[in-house]
Amino acid sequence: MLKFQIEKLLSERDKSLYWLAKETGITYPTLHKIQNNQTVSVSLEVLGKLCIALNVDLNTLLKEED
Repeated sequence: MLKFQIEKLLSERDKSLYWLAKETGITYPTLHKIQNNQTVSVSLEVLGKLCIALNVDLNTLLKEED
């Protein structure tokens, strides 16, 4: 199962989920669900915005866990 590493990445950058919402234009509730892995699908557009805002690639944004 793939898990988002948003909380870790934001912590490393000393940024908040609120900052990420403003930076990407993605609503805070949507980001909260993604961060907590409470969603079953995420569009390519959202993935792209997250990668750009956090300056990472998909391999860093997502991590495979058992």
